[in-house]
Amino acid sequence: MKTLQTSFGEVEYDPERVVHFPEGLIGFERLHDFVVLPTEQKEVLFCLQSVDKADVVFLLINPALFFPDYQVSLTPHILQQLGITSEDPFFILSTITFHQDQQVTLNLLAPVIYTPKTDRAVQIVLDGSGYQAKTPLPPEFFSA
Repeated sequence: MKTLQTSFGEVEYDPERVVHFPEGLIGFERLHDFVVLPTEQKEVLFCLQSVDKADVVFLLINPALFFPDYQVSLTPHILQQLGITSEDPFFILSTITFHQDQQVTLNLLAPVIYTPKTDRAVQIVLDGSGYQAKTPLPPEFFSA
C-alpha cells in the first residue's frame, strides 16, 4: 500500500489498482495515473484522484442513468489504447460538475472509457455528435 495526500486527507491505495490514462485527460495531459476514492454512492458516483497532483480530482458517473440512449462506439484505436478487444468489458463515464448556481451538468461530449481488465482509461471527444460538454441533467431528476 502507498499513501497519497489529497484535499480529502491522507488516503491509502494499492499501486496495483491505479487507473492509467495513456494520454492523460483533456487539459491534464501530463497526469496519467489516478486512484478511485470511495464515495457514499459507491455504485453510482466515482471520485478519480490524481496520484501525481493532489488538487486534481474528478467526479465521474454513468451518463446512461440520466440519458438512457447515450451510446459511444469504440474504434480499433481506442480498443488498442485500452489494451482490450471489443468483447472485453468497459464502462462509459462522464465527468459530473456541481455548479455554484445549483446546476448540475455532465460532459457528454468527452466521455471517459474505462476497462477493469487492464485498469486503463481514455477520454475521447465525440466530434460531430451534437453532445455538449455542459449538458444539464434532465429536470425530472430534481423534482421531489
